[in-house]
Order: sequence, then C-alpha cells, then structure tokens
Amino acid sequence: MHTSDARMFRGAAIPTSVVGVGAVLIGLLTAGAEGALAAVLASVVVIAFFSVSALVVSWAARYSAQTMMLAALASYMVKILAVMVLVTAMDSVSIWNTTVFAWTVIGLALVWIAAEFRVVLQRRPYIDDTENVLDRSP
Repeated sequence: MHTSDARMFRGAAIPTSVVGVGAVLIGLLTAGAEGALAAVLASVVVIAFFSVSALVVSWAARYSAQTMMLAALASYMVKILAVMVLVTAMDSVSIWNTTVFAWTVIGLALVWIAAEFRVVLQRRPYIDDTENVLDRSP
C-alpha cells in the first residue's frame, strides 16, 4: 500500500472506529443489549466493507488509472449487493435492533466518506512529471 493510501486509510478508519464506539454506547442506551449488538455489527460491516474497498483500489492503482477506476466501481457494486443480501437476510431477525443497525450503517458510512474528504483536502498538490509540462513562458 502506497504511503498516501495508508494515510487515507488511517485518516478514515480511526474516526469511523471512534464514532462506532459512540454508536454502540448510544445503541445500548436507546435499545439495550439488542441496540448495542446492532451497532457493533454495523460498525464491523462498514469498517470491513470500506477497508476492503480501499485495499482493492490501492492495489489496482499500481497498474493504471483505468484499472483503479474499474476496481473502485466493481468494489462499489459488490458492496451494494452485499448490503442488499445482508438486509434481506436480516429482515426477520429479532436478535438485534434493525433500526439501530440501519442508522449506524448510514452514520458510519457518512463519517468514513467525510474523513476521506478531509484527508484529501489536507494534501498538498504536486506535479508528478515536470518534463512533460509545456513551457508557456514568453
């Protein structure tokens, strides 16, 4: 994993994990043990899905920008399908609170995306290849 990818991963995973712990506490206070279990499972799902996606995109970036884009789109489709399967499978489960699960997934996904956006905004722009830059001096 490239250092900038690792920084992006850490910059998103750490805040998401911290907010996940808060979600578990909120789930415990609002819905009891079922809410806490739902928040734990939602935290694991979100962190696992986004981590795998980040690793796949980082791996694909070593080959080309086109491969990276294809990997990002494919991992997005796999995440959507996997969430659909999870939601369908959980439809009749009464072990945990599905409302807490749903809100935790939404909240943590937004936190992950916002944290990645924050890391991107903190990067300093740079030019990769100065040899191919056109000389526009008078």
